[in-house]
Amino acid sequence: MHKLYISLLVIFITTSVQANDCVILLHGLAKSDRDMKKIEAELNVQGFFPVNQDYQSRHSTVEELSKNVIGTSLKKCNGKESIHFVTHSMGGILVRYYLSQNNIPNLGRVVMLGPPNKGSEAVDAYRNFPGFKAISGPAGLQLGTGKLSIPNKIGAANFELGIIAGTRSVNLILSAILPGKDDGKVTVDSTKLSGMNDHILLPVTHPFMMKNKSVIQQIMYFLKNGKFNHNNA
Repeated sequence: MHKLYISLLVIFITTSVQANDCVILLHGLAKSDRDMKKIEAELNVQGFFPVNQDYQSRHSTVEELSKNVIGTSLKKCNGKESIHFVTHSMGGILVRYYLSQNNIPNLGRVVMLGPPNKGSEAVDAYRNFPGFKAISGPAGLQLGTGKLSIPNKIGAANFELGIIAGTRSVNLILSAILPGKDDGKVTVDSTKLSGMNDHILLPVTHPFMMKNKSVIQQIMYFLKNGKFNHNNA
C-alpha cells in the first residue's frame, strides 16, 4: 500500500506541474488545427494545457503571421508558468521569427516537426509553376532557399529545441529531385538548425507525421525531458 501511495503521489505531482505548462500547437502551410488534434488530445491526457491555434496560413507573410498568430496564442496561455511550442513545417518558422524579435520570459521547450529551417528545395522547384503563388500565398514563397528565404535570415536557435525529421515520402517525383533523405517536401538536412538540443529521424512522411503515434510519443518525451528517446526511435 505504501508503494502504491508513493506512485500515485508522484503521478499527481507530475500532472499538477504539467497542468501549469501551456503548449501552443501551430500547424503548417495550407493545413489547419484539425491536423494537430491527435497531439492536442495526448497533451490533455498527459496533463498539459494545449492551445491548438488555427490560422489562415496563405493570406499573409511569415512576419505578419508570426506576430498575429503567436501573439493571439500567448494570450490564451495567460497565467501558465511555462509556455512550450509544438509546430509542424512552417509553424516552426513562425516560432523562430517571433523569438528572434521578441522575448518570452517563461519560454519552455520547442518541438518542431519537419521544419524547413534551411529553406525548402520543394518551394524552389515549384515557385514558377502556374498557380503556385495562389496555393502557397505570400508566406509559402518565403520558404525557399533563395534571396527571399526567411528561414535562412533568422539565425541559430537560442532556446531549447528538439527537431523530428521524416524519412519517408508519398511524393516520389519531388523526392527524386530533393538531395539526400527527405519526407516528401523537406530534406533531413534542411530540418537541422544550429543551436538545437536534439534531432531524431523517424520513418514518417511530411503530410502525416503529426498524426503518427511514434512522433507523438517523442514529442511528449522531449517536453518532459528536454531530449528524445533514441532507444525507442
